[in-house]
Amino acid sequence: MRLGVLDVGSNTVHLLVMDAHPGARPLPAYSHKAELRLAELLDGHGAISEAGVDRLVTTVADAVRVAEDKGVEDVLPFATSAVREAANGEEVLARVERETGVRLTVLSGEDESRLTFLAVRRWFGWSAGRLLVLDIGGGSLEVGFGMDEYPAAAVSLPLGAGRLTGAWLPGDPPSHHDVRALRRQVRAEIARTVTDFARLGSPDLTVGTSKTFRQLARIAGAARSAEGLYVQRTLRRSALEEWVPKLAGMTAARRAALPGVSEGRARQLLAGALVAEGAMDLFGVDELEICPWALREGVILRKLDVMVTEPAKPAVTRDTPPAPPDTVAEHADAVSTVAPAPTRRWRRGTP
Repeated sequence: MRLGVLDVGSNTVHLLVMDAHPGARPLPAYSHKAELRLAELLDGHGAISEAGVDRLVTTVADAVRVAEDKGVEDVLPFATSAVREAANGEEVLARVERETGVRLTVLSGEDESRLTFLAVRRWFGWSAGRLLVLDIGGGSLEVGFGMDEYPAAAVSLPLGAGRLTGAWLPGDPPSHHDVRALRRQVRAEIARTVTDFARLGSPDLTVGTSKTFRQLARIAGAARSAEGLYVQRTLRRSALEEWVPKLAGMTAARRAALPGVSEGRARQLLAGALVAEGAMDLFGVDELEICPWALREGVILRKLDVMVTEPAKPAVTRDTPPAPPDTVAEHADAVSTVAPAPTRRWRRGTP
């Protein structure tokens, strides 16, 4: 079947269309994204601005039309830290549903970590042993550790690249004082969690996911994305330590000229590098491997796992109109093991 994941994140609204069925590897078919940077569109009270909500509604409606055009049978819509932590999050969710028909499931930070960990485990397999997974998003840093398909320990920290850039790095380039202050803040936040993970032992493999890690690995010499998913890409802490002061001295325009760095993410790259450097240092990681799968793939994999346990549905024949496909809202555990299941349906032919 053709599935879609609609990810309302802190940086982008991303519709990922994949062809998948239980027991098979999901294959990407189409990607549609728009950069909103919701984490940077907060007012002084921590609410998403009216202009930001307007853009979000328009973008979700566009994604719905794209999903229909691409023949998507089932869409799994969810939101992460930007909406989860916004002072007006409930109002934003209600308006999105009212104007687009899409009810977003809001993932907790722990859910993000668990589903990302699932994707990484499936990518590397059981032979990878104990995994330490780091995921830097626009609004948060997720850390997971464990031997199984879901982590034994998982945390979400307010250390997303977009969030930190907006709050701590106003200059272009930022001042030396601001960079040092952010570095201290990042390391203090991460250090509070290190002992809890250290009790579980040392990882056999440390993995970085998300676009921030991919861009950092690319500027440090990793293979281009055009060379394919299966090329091994790594990021060494020593290389990252050399790049942090270079990035701090660059304007966003100069960072955007670096290999693999997109214009929309260039301003956030320094904050992301400080988080990556701090996490690798405090967790004692000299090198990590980049995984091309992350949260969106974890949501798809969880959905497929749930489908295996669901009762078989009647076959749809040429003479029988298809029943409207259920959304993740009716099977909330396909997206989240914690969030309660809302009741909104995704219906073919209507937003």
